Amino acid sequence: MARIAIGGFQHETNTFAPTKAGWDAFNIGGGWPPVTTGNELFAAMEGRNISCAGFIEGAQAAGHELVATTWAAAAPSDVVTDEAFDRITGMICQGIRDAGAIDAVYLCLHGAMVTESHEDGEGETVARVREVVGPDLPIIVSLDLHGNMTRRFHELVTACVAYKTYPHVDMADTGKRTAAVLDRILAEGKPAKAYRQIDFLIPLSWQCTMMAPSGPVYDRMTAMETGGVWTTSYLPGFPAADIADCGPSIFAYGATQADADRAADAIAADIRRLEPEFAGKIYDPDEAVAEAVRLSQGASKPVVIADTQDNPGAGGNGDTAGMLKALVNAGVEKAAIGLMIDPEAAKAAHAAGVGAQITIPLGGCSGIPGDTPLEATYTVEALHDGQTTGTGPFYKNAKMRLGLSACLRIGGVRIALATHKVQMADQNLYRYVGIEPTEQAILVNKSSVHFRADFAPIAHEILVAAAPGPMIADPAKLPWKKLRRGMRLSPLGPVWNGPVWNG
Repeated sequence: MARIAIGGFQHETNTFAPTKAGWDAFNIGGGWPPVTTGNELFAAMEGRNISCAGFIEGAQAAGHELVATTWAAAAPSDVVTDEAFDRITGMICQGIRDAGAIDAVYLCLHGAMVTESHEDGEGETVARVREVVGPDLPIIVSLDLHGNMTRRFHELVTACVAYKTYPHVDMADTGKRTAAVLDRILAEGKPAKAYRQIDFLIPLSWQCTMMAPSGPVYDRMTAMETGGVWTTSYLPGFPAADIADCGPSIFAYGATQADADRAADAIAADIRRLEPEFAGKIYDPDEAVAEAVRLSQGASKPVVIADTQDNPGAGGNGDTAGMLKALVNAGVEKAAIGLMIDPEAAKAAHAAGVGAQITIPLGGCSGIPGDTPLEATYTVEALHDGQTTGTGPFYKNAKMRLGLSACLRIGGVRIALATHKVQMADQNLYRYVGIEPTEQAILVNKSSVHFRADFAPIAHEILVAAAPGPMIADPAKLPWKKLRRGMRLSPLGPVWNGPVWNG
């Protein structure tokens, strides 16, 4: 039996997004447990599809004693403020100090955290933990597959294990796999390790593992995990972070350096061979709605449109009105869009009451170029306090605090409206305000890929649309400044040879 200190710090940073993540953002949580310290962490994780929950289950089943430090998570946004970063890493490190004698540290991290002062938030987090535990104690980390990973991080951790699915339905399973790797480290010693980077950016929509080419890449990678190869991880990256190390990366761990290098090189070669396939059709808003109307004729299931550039799971605020305008302008019937995040509109709906008509500007709150509110008269069809629970495979058992919420209707379009943002990755995020998603002809989801886990089974077809928003679907269109030279900005796209960043 080993004594293991555990903690977590999760943030996916879109450096092009409009809003930073301060301490308050981590206390809201954005669909994840908010800041939690000590033994309360175990209750917060119970039954959740989170890596930390899976690690706890796996490690306790193996007989290990776990000492909880601090967990914190916030919805994706612009950079984490220094005040929040220093405070949370300080709480984790103090918890490790207070734990006394330990045999290892487990950290549930994301991989794409950028702070006001640190491009590599995870590397800096692990470095601060290393200062507490010294150079030799095993530190094992679970990661989101959207991490932008650095060589510094690779050198500091003993091993890391990343998700293999997008939508991330295997988060808890990843924690269990991480616990199993740590068991092997405690029994056999530290593995040899290899790290590789890929030299092109992959748009989020085509990282989805429910289709080719990404799904088969992970299948082949998993098949390598035998004999001398302990574990492998491929992270396609989060392509909206203006940092030098933005982009895909690979980790491999094995009994020997040759084992680790062989696996890492094979995965890298596979991804480079498939570069032309990491692309797909993206519609403009009016085109997407017209195609959805055509496809929905005679269909028994809704056509789902991903409003990918306003994805709260990638730094959007969920408040752009481009897709809403396209639905209204087309005069569609039996359509719904969500979640629209507009605190003032939610307050107005609650003040007016069910059945009232309110004339308000809706959306357009973040000042996104090309985006403005839709000022119109809406009918308030339902009200809710925003306390709800996820029911689908991605947000399973997630206790959400979405603030004042409502269902508004304009013509044949219903709007699921909330105060606090979370991406539309769960059918219950329509149902909690009285919209039955399976009865709609068209659904517009403010999400890029995670929605597919719960919505693909009910969808006649899925389209991807790019209305104005902060999560630009094509990385080649972003205003890069700090990306390392030689990176292709999209599959087979232009090469970045911009200025060398000097701070």
